[in-house]
Amino acid sequence: MILEGKVKKLKIIIGEEDRVYQRPLFEAIIFAAKKYKIAGATVTRGIISYGADSIVNNVKVFNLSDKKPIVIEMIDRPERILDFSEIVTRLVYKSESGGIIFTEDVDVLLYANSVLSKEKEKEN
Repeated sequence: MILEGKVKKLKIIIGEEDRVYQRPLFEAIIFAAKKYKIAGATVTRGIISYGADSIVNNVKVFNLSDKKPIVIEMIDRPERILDFSEIVTRLVYKSESGGIIFTEDVDVLLYANSVLSKEKEKEN
């Protein structure tokens, strides 16, 4: 797949403990992205977070969650990201958990596998 120029990044922030279909939600999202052939995805575990649940359900002004955040980022062509965001939204609702899902416009400067990188290095 060739991916360059103007693309979209889908960013999903959920809880580490969130589950859907007896598996971690982040894992279900990544497997769905792979099946949908999204160009690339990365999962990162955060250290600390707060979000909508702490704002709505807490009497304290500032409450930090014991639940570690998981950040999932993926890039692809805009139409594919927007279509896939609907799948992610359904998975989050099915898990009965919270989180945030948003997109950003990004410019891809390089999208290459190791074989292509080795060929380019030989040319230089």
